[in-house]
Amino acid sequence: KDGYMPITVFEKSIVFQNVHFSYNNVKSVLNNINFEIKKNNMTAVVGATGSGKSTLISLMLRLYDPNYGTITVDGIDIKKLKIKDWIDIIAFVPQDVFLFNVSIKENIKFGKLNASENEIVSAAQIANAHDFIMRLPDRYDTIIGERGVKLSGGQKQMIALARAIIKEPQILILDEATSSLDNESESLIQDSINKISSKMTIITIAHRLSTVIHSNEIIVIDNGSIAEKGTHKELVELNGKYADYYNHHLRK
Repeated sequence: KDGYMPITVFEKSIVFQNVHFSYNNVKSVLNNINFEIKKNNMTAVVGATGSGKSTLISLMLRLYDPNYGTITVDGIDIKKLKIKDWIDIIAFVPQDVFLFNVSIKENIKFGKLNASENEIVSAAQIANAHDFIMRLPDRYDTIIGERGVKLSGGQKQMIALARAIIKEPQILILDEATSSLDNESESLIQDSINKISSKMTIITIAHRLSTVIHSNEIIVIDNGSIAEKGTHKELVELNGKYADYYNHHLRK
């Protein structure tokens, strides 16, 4: 159900308060979730597969609504906001990127249909995609094939990131954007994220350490509940779930 309140600027924070969620009211996926995402901070969400990380993002994107509890944006219940307005200030980069069988230029422009050549190149440079694009036979006019089959996984993610950046979002959501990449591609993507981290609010579902370690806050999800919250340093010193996850999964 759409809301009625317009939103053009994200000013302070997104707050989850006592949020519970289950699909079809069968098995509980999220239980009593409480946390705050502050403007222009980088927040990472970590946890095992199936712990509820992606469901948090789905709730934020209004794909679902909580069964109980509230999500507020700048103090307003997210359900009261016009969905189109809310989505307009967000860019989302999924793990499985969808690219079209058109040129690189047109794929990037999908984030902003009236973008100029300069904006396209600038977004590609920030996303660390410009160098590899310039090495392609037709550069920005290179047709990339169905779902981008002519590009590597890292190149596809860089194009997807450029598409998100050109939109100039106030909130950028990354869903395990580096999880299946080689170390060099991951490093380039992470460098891009670091470049823009002071200019927008970044929420990342993280799989690898590099996307976690510089976050302002890390939220550790375990079986649908928040097990721990804090900075990388605080959570390592706590020697709990995150420290265990860090030592076994993230330290690669």
